[in-house]
Amino acid sequence: MKRLIYFVVLLSLTLASCGEAPNGAQSRTLTVYAAASLTDAFTELGDAFEVLHPGVTVTFNFGGSQNLRTQIEQGATADVFASANTKEMDTLVTGNLVTSGTPKIFLTNQLVVILPEANPAGIVSLEDLATPGLKLVLAAEEVPAGRYARQILEHLNDLYGTDYKDSVLANVVSNEDNIRQAVTKVQLGEADASIVYVSDAVAVPELLRIEIPAEMNVIAEYPIAPVSETTNVDLANEFIGYVLSPAGQAALKKWGFTPIVP
Repeated sequence: MKRLIYFVVLLSLTLASCGEAPNGAQSRTLTVYAAASLTDAFTELGDAFEVLHPGVTVTFNFGGSQNLRTQIEQGATADVFASANTKEMDTLVTGNLVTSGTPKIFLTNQLVVILPEANPAGIVSLEDLATPGLKLVLAAEEVPAGRYARQILEHLNDLYGTDYKDSVLANVVSNEDNIRQAVTKVQLGEADASIVYVSDAVAVPELLRIEIPAEMNVIAEYPIAPVSETTNVDLANEFIGYVLSPAGQAALKKWGFTPIVP
């Protein structure tokens, strides 16, 4: 009988500990779907948010914004969505998967050319991207970063001739599902160049950069919103509030983004 009582007490304590965090805080998980370019910055923000909210675990699903939007449309469990463009967010608003009026632009980003540290192709200017035989890796056209890169190439036609964009795209050896995959291929020396976000370049300081003139660049706006089906409405809004707070915006700036002051 004593053994049975001991077992029941131990089981009760174990079950209680599964539902509570230290200091009696309720254990909860916040699931954030975020553009791949946010990986480093949001991982840091998630850690900080957990410290401020005992018992809360922030989990992330990073990927191409278009893929994340599709997953949410197909019923994936998510509390917050942060996109690298407004197109994917607007699609979710139209489908009532994100409440109209809730998306907020929380940062902007621009693009830059990155090269391997050894620069085996000898690239010294944007014009060199059109050199035949160059191995260029881009995000796919349906990925926000891939769409922005192609817009920039269109702008650069004004500098280098109307066939510049087509000549550069002829050098593309791979179109990636998200921008971080393109960065990785440059890091591994599998590509001579890529066009990525400034924030991606900040995360890999060993790579070389070629700046894109502001008048030829694009400004990518990132919106964030709670997902309509979230069961953590208050927590989702608190996370978004933290992203927009001075501390959150300072972290984003550190990772190469341009903050939006709320």
